[in-house]
Amino acid sequence: MEKELTYSKAYTELEQIVAEVENSTIEIEELSEKVKRAAWLLKYCREKLLRTEADINEALGKVSDPNNS
Repeated sequence: MEKELTYSKAYTELEQIVAEVENSTIEIEELSEKVKRAAWLLKYCREKLLRTEADINEALGKVSDPNNS
């Protein structure tokens, strides 16, 4: 994973790639690399969301069960 990448940056880059594909502004030579990058960004964002969801569920579980620290 990239050091400086955040969910927001990944999502913004993904939106940019989608816009380029939709507007046909990507050269055919770049298309394959852009699609690979988009797939990687999708995976990164999905994993980040799943980790966040798990963290939130864990925190809420501790709040609802005071005996579970």
